[in-house]
Amino acid sequence: MHIPSLIEKKRDGHELSSDEIESLISDFTSGEIPEYQMSAWAMAVFFRGMTPAETQHLTEAMMNSGRVLKYPKNSPPKIDKHSTGGVGDKVSLVLAPLLACDGAWVPRISGRGLGLTGGTLDKLESIPGFNVNLDDKRALKQLERIGVFVIGQTEDICTADKKLYSLRDVTGTVPSQALIVASIMSRKLAENLDRLVLDVKFGSGAFMKTKKDAEQLAATMTSVGKSMGVKTSHLLSPMDEPLGRAVGNALEVAECVEILQGGGPPDLVKLIADLAEKVSTTPRKELKQRLKDGSAWKKFVSLVYAQDGDATALEKITDLHRAPIVKSLPAKSAGVVKKMDAELIGRASVLLGAGRQKTGDQIDFAVGISGIKKIGEHVDLDEPLLLVHARTQQSLDSVLPILKKASEIG
Repeated sequence: MHIPSLIEKKRDGHELSSDEIESLISDFTSGEIPEYQMSAWAMAVFFRGMTPAETQHLTEAMMNSGRVLKYPKNSPPKIDKHSTGGVGDKVSLVLAPLLACDGAWVPRISGRGLGLTGGTLDKLESIPGFNVNLDDKRALKQLERIGVFVIGQTEDICTADKKLYSLRDVTGTVPSQALIVASIMSRKLAENLDRLVLDVKFGSGAFMKTKKDAEQLAATMTSVGKSMGVKTSHLLSPMDEPLGRAVGNALEVAECVEILQGGGPPDLVKLIADLAEKVSTTPRKELKQRLKDGSAWKKFVSLVYAQDGDATALEKITDLHRAPIVKSLPAKSAGVVKKMDAELIGRASVLLGAGRQKTGDQIDFAVGISGIKKIGEHVDLDEPLLLVHARTQQSLDSVLPILKKASEIG
């Protein structure tokens, strides 16, 4: 395959065949295509886009660049969800055990946080001992036993995606919709699923700022999933304010424990039920009942134990990870909360140490923001709008101006 010709073909707006795309991804994965040529091709895709057929071929080639999960014959349906990421989005921690109560299998490969978006793996690792690195044999045994695992992406799954993403990250080609779709869907479809629901966020704290962009991304991803034989549905959800009332790793785990024990913030409980309903065969009323009667909680405890975590720590997680400084942000007047900007709150959380500013940064499990008031709630003068959990006075001082700007009372 003559690579400069493929770059030129895409640069001039022509459609690449499935063989050309497959060969390109395969040779790039094996190291035969240098990074400078792949960067040029990615930039051509960024400017020219891809047809639906090209996007599907790219997704398939990237999925097959590594290992695809395999299961025993006649095993239960495999189901999962993917979120495009948001501030305070801890849905997976509740949804995975809830869906496993169905008797379905939930083989969940999750990611770490980068930027404003928190990572499921980081949240789970705030539970003492929790191991996200299970080998195949152990992960499959766990599926057979309890119906769910949550692990990180291993080196041999979607090898092309890792290589291509690191290039996109430094060449200004991350926002290409075709490349976003292929990256997300290749990783999810490598789980070899029967049903998948996509939670596509839009708003200040989301990657997609407008509902229109989110709709377009959701439609493309859904189409790719269906064309590859997976029953795929999607939900658009707003991310102008944080999801739930907590942002930060141990703080978010504590909020999940609350939901799994029948409580928790209504906006978060509703989204979990909405997503579960899309991939579950169980009626919504029964799904919500499993959050109230302890079924989903027991499944989550089983998941924690199965992956070497200390489940006795769950109900005291914020005692185990307690920030030295906890400071409230008082309301300057009485009134109704008009704004609680997810992007600014996410940025403050990262500055406190709850997220990474660059890939190798260590996460501080204790820090973050809790007790966040919701838009539309009434507050009195001096009532806390939120609580900041900080490691040092310096980090607290750095985020207070951002959080003051994030909130507005009318």
